[in-house]
Amino acid sequence: MNKNSHVNKWVEEMAALTQPDKIVWIDGSEEQAEALRQEAMSTGEIIKLNQDLLPGCYLHRTAINDVARVEHRTFICTTKKEDAGNINNWMAPKECYAKLEKLFRGSMKGRTMYVIPYSMGIVGSEFAKYGIELTDSIYVVLNMLIMTRVGTSVMEALGDSDDYVKGLHSKADLDEENRYICHFPEDNAIWSVNSGYGGNVLLGKKCFALRIASYIGRKEGWMAEHMLILGIEYPNGEIKYISAAFPSACGKTNLAMLIPPEVYANKGYKVWCVGDDIAWLRVGKDGRLWAMNPENGFFGVAPGTNEKSNPNALATTMKDTIFTNVVHNLDNNTVWWEGLDKNPPKNAINWKGEKWDHADGSKGAHPNSRFTAKAINCPCISSEFENPAGVPITAIIFGGRRAKTAPLVYQSTSWQHGVFVGSVMASETTAAATGAVGVVRRDPMAMLPFAGYDMGDYFAHWLKMGEKITNPPKIFNVNWFRLNDEGQFIWPGFGENMRVLMWILDRCDGKADAVNTPIGYLPKAEDLNIEGLDISLGTIKELLNVDKDLWLEECKGIREFYAHVGSRVPKALYDELDALEARLSK
Repeated sequence: MNKNSHVNKWVEEMAALTQPDKIVWIDGSEEQAEALRQEAMSTGEIIKLNQDLLPGCYLHRTAINDVARVEHRTFICTTKKEDAGNINNWMAPKECYAKLEKLFRGSMKGRTMYVIPYSMGIVGSEFAKYGIELTDSIYVVLNMLIMTRVGTSVMEALGDSDDYVKGLHSKADLDEENRYICHFPEDNAIWSVNSGYGGNVLLGKKCFALRIASYIGRKEGWMAEHMLILGIEYPNGEIKYISAAFPSACGKTNLAMLIPPEVYANKGYKVWCVGDDIAWLRVGKDGRLWAMNPENGFFGVAPGTNEKSNPNALATTMKDTIFTNVVHNLDNNTVWWEGLDKNPPKNAINWKGEKWDHADGSKGAHPNSRFTAKAINCPCISSEFENPAGVPITAIIFGGRRAKTAPLVYQSTSWQHGVFVGSVMASETTAAATGAVGVVRRDPMAMLPFAGYDMGDYFAHWLKMGEKITNPPKIFNVNWFRLNDEGQFIWPGFGENMRVLMWILDRCDGKADAVNTPIGYLPKAEDLNIEGLDISLGTIKELLNVDKDLWLEECKGIREFYAHVGSRVPKALYDELDALEARLSK
């Protein structure tokens, strides 16, 4: 299958280290995938579900100690520590390779090494980047077949080039104490050992598409961002595209697959999903910013996904999906999770593989249980999903979960100010998350765990990109989570968020007015469409209120955060902070 001398040499070296019994090249064919499914079913690695109700769907359980990304075990390994920055865990490459080689040595004995050639992005497009993942897990192979574009076409596109990301993964012993997910940006390499959980082992996802790609993007003059991409189609057929970054638990996937409220749907507006998690952005020949989703599937959180919160995501999972760590309903051989509906199965096995009874109060599905589903099965997938050129971005949105500080929406005054707004993005913790309520956690551009290099340099790259984009998107901030004095959400959220998106697009078109405030441009309350909503103009004014004292407190928190990021925070962002403080103090 492979004529690439660089790939062959590397595969031989890694096989000599890990010592698999055999090596199998993944060609992307359905025949090979089916043979692997049969093998995984025979060992219990996956369970075939009811093919009448869930065609092409399977269930998998990870080890109980292996259920989420392990940020404290995730390293950026650059020659100089300062290039990895204060936010990332760092290890010297030489030291890290030595440590990991011991763990990888002989780790595939008695197992098969699968060689997965994959593309992030449409094979052959200007955006595309290629990777090879070596793994001893069929579960990884089956997930990568959904999440990326896999097979012989990738090897053909790669030719005899050595420009690919080298990914080595072994489940080894699934030993928590020796679990490492290590990135070597200077070597274009990722090594992951002792995990079988998606985010740690599907190396095309966060590891390549964000950590390594952000490093490559900075070098090559483009951006890899933790962003959804959606298109809003107007009744006249015109479509405008938005990319948006949110920290976890802020409704990112729900927004990516938004269903227009009746006030818009009845007029013929539609919303299309291009991507729910990652965007690669380049400057087009027309001077605009163009975005592409490098992934081919969705790796979504199952709990809370239901007919009300995200009907499109739910529909996507109804075929060709791998469910991980959810409840197995034995009565009809289907799956269930908390928040799916109010009918927990009576005869069921929980995510740990134990007999489960909802009445005992324990969770049946792990809170981070997942579905891996094909993007093409999403009812609202964009017709531009396979467009090798990507889509032109009109607006960039940042957002977080703030009880009182941030208004429902505001616009930055310039690209530089927009970068500042993104760099100080934050969410307040809920009781469910940590036990400490209202603690402000900064997550710049939602990239805190995913930037493959120093965060100050990352901000500088955003500023530099602004100089290259002659027709830049406008930058906004939203907050769907404003609370009243009784602690209840004021804004209805979900599909109603489209009302805010429409004001944003009107601003980009010069069709909506705004009020200049110390933090940026805010809508006039009467310019937000609240037709059909049980909300008064007074409530909208409350949602748009800017409390200067709270914002001055916010400025102190921003200074502390910038100090933590370190000496590479660009002066331009400190200038923005000084100017904000001055405007608030007037």
